[in-house]
Amino acid sequence: MAFIITYLPVLLAAFAAMVLFVFRNWRWNILAISLQYVAVFWLVLTVWPTGLAAVKLVSGWMAVAVLGSSIPEIDSSTSRISADLPEIRFRVILGLILWLIVFAITPAAGTFLPVASPLLIGGILIIGFGLITVGMASEPMRIIFGLLSVFSGFEIIYAALESSVMVAGFLSMITLGIALVGAYLMNQTMDGNQS
Repeated sequence: MAFIITYLPVLLAAFAAMVLFVFRNWRWNILAISLQYVAVFWLVLTVWPTGLAAVKLVSGWMAVAVLGSSIPEIDSSTSRISADLPEIRFRVILGLILWLIVFAITPAAGTFLPVASPLLIGGILIIGFGLITVGMASEPMRIIFGLLSVFSGFEIIYAALESSVMVAGFLSMITLGIALVGAYLMNQTMDGNQS
């Protein structure tokens, strides 16, 4: 039972990262990144006090709120769930390959980083999905979601190494800064498309 409770946030993070990577619908993406920040909070809660870990959840949800409120009404071709079935299959297979890679490199990474296994697996998994999302995306919204994922995965691993209140504040400011830049870029892109 303790094993399930320990790895449940890792499964939540993996599920949210996979949904964020596979689907293009911005509503699904907003929900997935919100769940990802719940998983980040849950994982960080194992090494930080509740109040300090809640900073990750609150700043993440604030970033999601900023991005969600800045997404204009877009046409149905960009808000559909995905382009087509072969692309969904490709993304799912790529996601499964990433899971295998993460589970293969975690023991080696554990020798370099004194981090608990669930934190290391969750952090590397979110970073991996974020990097793949950034690498395959062309829309500013998806790139920002990928950057937020990479950064939240880094926050999980870094939280196990450092528990400074000031560092937590700086990381929250960076998260909100990424969201504000993303909101600005999305609005500029939409303004450029309209003119």
